[in-house]
Amino acid sequence: MADQLWGTCTDNLLEPPYKASKKYVQSLIGVLSGSMRVRMKGGPRSYHKSCHRLEELEEIAKAFKGVDKVYAIQAGREVRVFVSPEAISDIKAHNLARDIAKKIEEELKYPGEIKINVIREMRVTEYAR
Repeated sequence: MADQLWGTCTDNLLEPPYKASKKYVQSLIGVLSGSMRVRMKGGPRSYHKSCHRLEELEEIAKAFKGVDKVYAIQAGREVRVFVSPEAISDIKAHNLARDIAKKIEEELKYPGEIKINVIREMRVTEYAR
């Protein structure tokens, strides 16, 4: 693997107009191969656990009335909940965020904290003719 990277890097970096030292290319290869190992470290089982956790977070938030869309992002450290402005008032949005957080605390085990964002957006368009 390192030989293939070395060949690719030398072909692209050591030819004019790109001039790079051998030491630079070797450090680049080290960084690239190290990041590949870290990415593969958890394996497919870890990937499926992460996906399942995100789905659980989204399902908990979707169960509440007035919720339109839910997205669990940043590896499950944040949940964005989009609500219907007709069904949920500003005060109810605060209560909804608190209720979702409590439900997540009761049903899931997770490291750290999870940020719940309830987004109540109303768009109005008018045309002057």
